[in-house]
Amino acid sequence: ARRGYSGGEPPVVLVQKEKRVTVITLNRPKQLNSMNLELIQAIAKAFEGVRSDKDCRAVILTGAGKAFSAGVDLTTAADIFQGKVNLFGTPIDPVFQMAQVTVPIIGAVNGFAITGGFELALNCDFLIGSTEAKFMDTHAKFGIHPAWGLSQILPRLIGMGRAMEVSMTANPIDATTAEKWGLLTRVVPASELMPTAMQLASAIASNSPDLVRRYKKVIRDGLNRGLADAREMEKQCGLDYYKTMTPEQFKKMQEFIAGRSADKDKKK
Repeated sequence: ARRGYSGGEPPVVLVQKEKRVTVITLNRPKQLNSMNLELIQAIAKAFEGVRSDKDCRAVILTGAGKAFSAGVDLTTAADIFQGKVNLFGTPIDPVFQMAQVTVPIIGAVNGFAITGGFELALNCDFLIGSTEAKFMDTHAKFGIHPAWGLSQILPRLIGMGRAMEVSMTANPIDATTAEKWGLLTRVVPASELMPTAMQLASAIASNSPDLVRRYKKVIRDGLNRGLADAREMEKQCGLDYYKTMTPEQFKKMQEFIAGRSADKDKKK
């Protein structure tokens, strides 16, 4: 059953419950599911809803259309990164809410997961992808400091050297490479992505709910020894970084990004 849609303008997040599995779909396909403040808050609310749903045994997070998520929308980037919107570590922060979810979260990556979208994916418990999945970290390219864990989670998943290559070059990783490096647990044709995600989620849902929650917690707690402090450091460094930026510097960053986008459009 789909929640949050009663006609009119479609919601930016679709929440569907199939048996004991909750499917959360980012629904700004025309904008490649780029995250404006409305979408960011809606993702957080969806995961908050999962926390209060005692019948939910697993979650699938995916994107509508051709992208998982193209990252944070430039229209709201300034407000978020310069602290005009109190986001990080608050109830409207999707990553904060995801961290409170006690059931496994499966990321079904259907296309591009770029920068903030990449980070959102990394905060899932494991990722599967279609052959169209691509990952790209453009933080260094555009002068944007990570704050949702990418600099700390990615090296732990694929190793420091590969993470350095991904983040320092800002080159995309295709699905085949992502699977080889351990970022994706499996790659399937696009038409099989959601059925495969549902099959995995249903397998989880059929297991002991108490033990699954406890098992997830003990795995996470073990990995997070040292990681929590590192992520807090990353977040604080990011906030300090943006506090030093003047409006003129931020405007130049936006113009630089817009200019690169325009150049890409001319080459097409």
